[in-house]
Amino acid sequence: MRHLLSSLLLLMAATVPVYAHDPRPGPNGGVMVDAGTSFHVELVATGTEAVTVYLFDAADKPVATVGFSGNAILILDGKAQRFPLEPAAEAKFTGKAPATVQKDVKGVIQITGPDGTSAQAKF
Repeated sequence: MRHLLSSLLLLMAATVPVYAHDPRPGPNGGVMVDAGTSFHVELVATGTEAVTVYLFDAADKPVATVGFSGNAILILDGKAQRFPLEPAAEAKFTGKAPATVQKDVKGVIQITGPDGTSAQAKF
């Protein structure tokens, strides 16, 4: 009986969803997700071709993007579209997509740091 109870508790714990990686509202009006263990990324899309991506550390403090590079791979008009993200003022990147980008877009933001380490944020 004790073994059965332990197994049941273990099974229940394994099926509890993990919310740390769930999308959440970002401070700039976009959607924020985890990018690895070091960064949080906020994607702001407003129904135009312009995309803004904000970079934060694990404590949600802005990270200057000088020396970083980035790419967006977003599902636009039913197919994956890749375009570069350029470091901009403060802790953000900007990019121009080949089609309009809606707020609930799905895809991946890839960030590479000055030291060559990379992280991915999945939306």
